[in-house]
Amino acid sequence: MILGMSLSTFTLVHVLISLVGIGSGLLVVYGMLLGKRFDGATMIFLITTVLTSVTGFLFPFEHLLPSHILGFISLPVLALAIFARYARHLAGAWRSTYVVSSVLALYLNVFVLVAQIFMKVPAAHALAPTGKEPPFLVVQLIVMAIFIVLGIFAVKGFRGPVANEPAWRSTKAS
Repeated sequence: MILGMSLSTFTLVHVLISLVGIGSGLLVVYGMLLGKRFDGATMIFLITTVLTSVTGFLFPFEHLLPSHILGFISLPVLALAIFARYARHLAGAWRSTYVVSSVLALYLNVFVLVAQIFMKVPAAHALAPTGKEPPFLVVQLIVMAIFIVLGIFAVKGFRGPVANEPAWRSTKAS
């Protein structure tokens, strides 16, 4: 039992939280590419991605796993994104810090998704049973390349005045 749930129920909840985090994260990055803030999706992305990492540590384990290492990386990255977004309000260099940390957090979640696909989906598992075979490495490199490109374009697209900023918060003189 984990948090009062059977292991299978807890796993389902963890997977659903992860998928919501990935889906909302993709929407947030799409908004960044357009130079728009999607505040609701951003909050859902940040909360569910933090929950994904935190709940990942609650699974029983006997030794440190790659997923734990990614969780240890993801949580400070998410803390930085949350600080840049909500404490610094995307001012100055905090805007790029927010974009880079958000895209990195999303990438780490997708990295784990791909690893899980190779472990759990029989056709993918047959191609890379240990996760060290070329098909797994090639897919992970492609995913990384996609996120690097998305990150570059997101930083370029999410510039200028704070997107969707309410008029009462605008720093421009009337």
